[in-house]
Amino acid sequence: MLNVLDFTDSSFDAATLREKMPRAKVDVEKALEAVRPLIEAVRAEGAKALRDQAEKFDQVRPKYLRVPQAEIDKALRELDPALREAIETSIVHNRLGHEMQLPNASTREIIPGGTVAQRWIPVTRVGLYVPGGLAVYPSSVIMNVIPAQVAGVKEIALASPAQEAFGGLPHPTVLATCALLGVSEVYAMGGAGAIGAFAYGARGETFEDGDVLLDPVDVVTGPGNIYVAAAKRLVSGVCGIDAEAGTTEIAIIADASAKPAFVAADLISQAEHDPAAASVLITDSRDLVAAVQDELECQVPLRDHHERIHTALTGQQSGAILTRDVAQSIEVANAYAAEHLEIQTEDAAAVAGRIHNAGAIFVGDYTPVPLGDYLAGSNHVLPTGGTARYHSGLNVHAFLKSVQEIHYTREAADALTDRLVTFARAEDLEGHGASLLARREGN
Repeated sequence: MLNVLDFTDSSFDAATLREKMPRAKVDVEKALEAVRPLIEAVRAEGAKALRDQAEKFDQVRPKYLRVPQAEIDKALRELDPALREAIETSIVHNRLGHEMQLPNASTREIIPGGTVAQRWIPVTRVGLYVPGGLAVYPSSVIMNVIPAQVAGVKEIALASPAQEAFGGLPHPTVLATCALLGVSEVYAMGGAGAIGAFAYGARGETFEDGDVLLDPVDVVTGPGNIYVAAAKRLVSGVCGIDAEAGTTEIAIIADASAKPAFVAADLISQAEHDPAAASVLITDSRDLVAAVQDELECQVPLRDHHERIHTALTGQQSGAILTRDVAQSIEVANAYAAEHLEIQTEDAAAVAGRIHNAGAIFVGDYTPVPLGDYLAGSNHVLPTGGTARYHSGLNVHAFLKSVQEIHYTREAADALTDRLVTFARAEDLEGHGASLLARREGN
């Protein structure tokens, strides 16, 4: 089922290795062309454009764009108790996992009387996107909201696509999760239009009035398809974004000690998200590849979304990569820079220590990616498409600004004046030195 790439007899430089990785062909430029008019329409027409786009892409024209509090409360009342318990467990675990990310303020004395303080300030307002599409994602509500709350953000707006099955409202499980997290500003809007509304704001809850429907935000975060990613790129000069997250992917470094049933189940777990999802096995064991292929043949037909899974596993973005040894497997994994990287080897912790490109690393046979998707306490909004080489997963820092606060006494400033004047003249910026000399002369 998986296409097999044999790297055992070859050595590649980093650039060639990246080129040979199984990847989906993604045309972001084409997506940019598609989303630009959608965002411009929202800027120009506000609520009307958002309703038009919901009608076109979600097959429903929502009555409400701002979800009434009564609907949020109703969704919580009707939430299945067992699901509520699972969601509440996820909230507790993720709050604990994100609290450890909070940086500490600090102050350093540079010279006597001269200090620099490091402060961390939360942004004021954020827009969090939760996709709809092929599944419902209350987990993404948690993964977006918790780090923003832990960071201390005061205003949280959340958007999720209008659902035809629920009268133009977002999915009730999404609404119930918002209620459990205390988020009341929720919008029935999706795709590029939602990202544009977050960035620029939107007017007109009804077609006739000019009332503000949605104020612009400082930062937009959340997963989505290529069109959401393209929309984030377009607005990134207007507001902050987390990353251009695309379709999900998993890579698994495994050796002969790995359990084929576990490996197959984990590849399937991500393939069921989307026909374009990527599932990649990296191993130095030919026997394991054969055993995993057999397991996939057995397990895939048993899954609810077996057709979607089969499409994903047989696509050009998925495959099995044969390596000479674990060392080459690590090299391949670092070149691939997976969103999710599992390590199922003897001494998995040591292998994990040699990974420097991955959105999140899942260590050992009993730490599959679905734990991170829901209950492990880690965030599942992670960099895709190789961007883990330079991007982090969504975390508290996405909602914080680092600000340095400088304080020098008269004596401390004077002690540096002569050297500063020399420096300023070397850069032909004599006025810089004059600002310090004015203080010396004014003493």
